Amino acid sequence: MNEHDGPKPPEGSGAENSGGAKRDDSSGQYNQRIEHAPVTARVPERVARGVFSTGVIIIDGPYEFVLDFVMGLVQPRQVVARVILTPVVVEQFIHALRENIGKYEGRFGKIPEIPRPPTPPRQPTIQEIYDDLKMTDDTLAGQYANAVMMAHGTSEFTFDFITRFFPTAAVAARVFLAAPQVPKMMESLAVSLTRYKQRMEAARNQNPPQGPGEPPLSHPPMGPGPV
Repeated sequence: MNEHDGPKPPEGSGAENSGGAKRDDSSGQYNQRIEHAPVTARVPERVARGVFSTGVIIIDGPYEFVLDFVMGLVQPRQVVARVILTPVVVEQFIHALRENIGKYEGRFGKIPEIPRPPTPPRQPTIQEIYDDLKMTDDTLAGQYANAVMMAHGTSEFTFDFITRFFPTAAVAARVFLAAPQVPKMMESLAVSLTRYKQRMEAARNQNPPQGPGEPPLSHPPMGPGPV
């Protein structure tokens, strides 16, 4: 997930290499492992222009992470893109962000920190935050992505969130984010990922491994991430 790289699929996902077709004699069907070249994603016309965001809200759920990119220069504030990533992709995304921030700072100097506003007497709840946000029906369902490509100029980063499914990978969302916001997003993602792993570990400790034939463990409920 560097400037020209997508995340490698997890081992055993069936997407790590391209192989010959294999027949399942019990069903008469064929299955085949497929690997997409990460730089060949098609860019649909509806996402080619991209959207500009001034901040990110992160929600970590039992199966996925939701990244809501917010435009705060209008009233009411709007969610301009919603992207859904798996925990594996989030972890790889964090590593790629760290590497690309290093490349940016090597070319342009240290990214300036965003002044932090005074801490309010009471932190708003996640529900109160979303009550003040505008979100269209098209944005509400979000866009799933299992790869990310990023690039940067002097003042902003560009993120292409890619859905890699056979036969053609496609850019599901293109987001522009001001450079000072990128380290903040990386920090929030890292906090959310740590909290997710802690929930998973707590669930495993409360529910020891089960024997064959027993129902699977239920996942802990989703929780809001840093805003």
